[in-house]
Amino acid sequence: MNRSILTLFLVSFVAITSAQKINQEIKIDNNQPFLVGQISTEGLSSNSYQSWYTNNYEAYQVNKNEITSFKNTLSEHKILVFMGTWCGDSKREVPRFIKILETADFPMENLKIVAVDRRKEQYKKSPTGEEWGLSIKRVPTFIFLKDGKETNRIIESPISTLETDIKAIITDSEYTPNYPTSLHFD
Repeated sequence: MNRSILTLFLVSFVAITSAQKINQEIKIDNNQPFLVGQISTEGLSSNSYQSWYTNNYEAYQVNKNEITSFKNTLSEHKILVFMGTWCGDSKREVPRFIKILETADFPMENLKIVAVDRRKEQYKKSPTGEEWGLSIKRVPTFIFLKDGKETNRIIESPISTLETDIKAIITDSEYTPNYPTSLHFD
């Protein structure tokens, strides 16, 4: 009996202590704060991030014709985004990407956004290691998964446009990201 209580306590303790805080903000001296770990669009549209997020989101004109052509297929995927709230490319591309997903009625529960660190000793890492084994060298990186397997990714910026690149990836067309990884896509 005591052993099962101890086991239950340990399992509960690990679950509670490993639960990740959403929209965790880091402030270093007088530098601009940044987010690390799992974040939400609400976190991006608040406080220090609101000006660039809202401006880039609202300014982007989505290609509705292109989105219509892949809207149904897109929902078959899960998407994992690695970004830096301190990174100029992420500030430009992530709000645009979110606007495309929302226009396509993408189920947002199938989107996970992870902000990576900018500090030298944790550079491009997240607090709970979501990037481990995924070869995240540049941000933003948009990883598309289907049936639990990575199909392809957009790295740093699109080859053509976000809409065209997304369509190529989810329709299994020929697509090579700007910075190919050593990972192979089946």
